[in-house]
Amino acid sequence: MGEILGIGATHYPPGLVPDEYKPWPLARMLQTDPRIPAHLKDPANWPEPMQAEWGDDEGITSHKAHRARVFKAFRKIREEIDAFQPDFILIWGDDQYENFKEDIIPPFCVLAYEQLTFQPYHRLRDRPNIWGEPNDKVFTSPGHHAAGRFLTSRLLEEGIDMAYAYRPLHEDGLGHAFANTLLFLDLDRKGFHYPILPVAVNCYGSSVIRNRGGGSQYSEEPDPPSPSPSRCFALGQATARVLKESPWRVVLMASSSWSHAFLTEKNHLMYPDLEADRVLLEHLRVGDYAKWRDTPLAQMEASGQQEVLNWVCLAGAMATLNYKADILDWVETWTFNAPKCLAVFK
Repeated sequence: MGEILGIGATHYPPGLVPDEYKPWPLARMLQTDPRIPAHLKDPANWPEPMQAEWGDDEGITSHKAHRARVFKAFRKIREEIDAFQPDFILIWGDDQYENFKEDIIPPFCVLAYEQLTFQPYHRLRDRPNIWGEPNDKVFTSPGHHAAGRFLTSRLLEEGIDMAYAYRPLHEDGLGHAFANTLLFLDLDRKGFHYPILPVAVNCYGSSVIRNRGGGSQYSEEPDPPSPSPSRCFALGQATARVLKESPWRVVLMASSSWSHAFLTEKNHLMYPDLEADRVLLEHLRVGDYAKWRDTPLAQMEASGQQEVLNWVCLAGAMATLNYKADILDWVETWTFNAPKCLAVFK
């Protein structure tokens, strides 16, 4: 019988960049985005908590504390993984117009690679990274081809129409949801040798081609939707059942921040839907995972929670295993695009 540890994390891209570069989207959008009303480009018109976080240095001081909390929780996650000693780590992460583009957009895809090779700093637009590593640095991580083939076969038998890939289609081998997560899991650069099995989720759905995975529209016509929360939940349930019957020790991890400001139109794309996130958080705390399953996709999209679909997969798995969440930290924000939840499930 397999053994399973659950992990919830984030792949927050601005966490890679020194604070003084103000890499959070709001700092850039205030200068260039015409969708933000003119009166809201003045911080004096923002909600009070948002003004306080922005401060007199456009968030630099607040972001230092924000990042420190996220990294402290990541170090605890790393301790849990090292103590568990998994045979591999399955990560549910969004593909944001990276490996899947106009030629194919699967709802889900098991990336059953032999090896993961990626250059994560190419996306930093010539800004430095917090480790001082060269921007052309190539990272490699072992994949788990055998587990990918096994999982795909069994999921198909379970009625989950799962796509799979043995090599990348685009990008440099790995989307940022997976690449950034691996960078953060090795914050102290002591090495991270565990094999990785990425499972890509089409979280962006109706906007994945139209917005090219970001916040700017390139066409008016919406794309077909994401897989529904109920379908993501069913995938997580089936994954837990299959891997519980396998010979492996497995970490099941979801990696994403929660509601994203640049996706939350009702907040003028400036701040996330913290109210909606707090509702999900409370369901997570008490183990009422069915509430995650039953949240309508349209409601999640209106709250900018597209990437939370990764966590819905995890919620389905944890419901099947009857695991409870130990919330290591819940790091809210008004100005740094998205709140972060970091949790361990046993």
